[in-house]
Amino acid sequence: MTNPPPELSRTVALDRIRDTEYAMHIMADADECNAIAGRLMEPAVESFVCDFVLHRPAASSRAGEIRAEGRLQARVRRECVVSLDVFTSEIDERFRISFVPEGSEIENEDPESDDEIPYSGATLDLGDAAVEQLALILDPYPRKPGAELPAELSEEPSGPFAALSKLARSPKADGEG
Repeated sequence: MTNPPPELSRTVALDRIRDTEYAMHIMADADECNAIAGRLMEPAVESFVCDFVLHRPAASSRAGEIRAEGRLQARVRRECVVSLDVFTSEIDERFRISFVPEGSEIENEDPESDDEIPYSGATLDLGDAAVEQLALILDPYPRKPGAELPAELSEEPSGPFAALSKLARSPKADGEG
């Protein structure tokens, strides 16, 4: 079974990336924006632009590693988890990733370390990598600015254990008073 083609594909040949920086500008057209929205299960992606600067690190311990810095700008229509209203979210984020030969990925628990994207063959797909970054950037629980939970959901707990909850928080329960 083959993987479906990516919603946004912009490839660059590995031999074009040297020790000096290689820049690539990616802008999705309307059809690609619609496909990205479908992949991310969002109402719409109105615009999507990503600028990459790639280079091969001189002191890399792994042959074939390529580091990339990017700036992703997008306008995404999202559905609020509180009100279910659709609203526009403006994205403008910088990120860093490393492309590494497939099979040379390193398990790294450090949340500050660069994400690693494995590759095989003689090209990198920067378009697909950019869409993956957008998926990571988007809040999984989007909330429209100013959206509030209904009062009945934000009040004190109710039910059979509500009295116990109040007792546990009272100063007398701590031995004071």
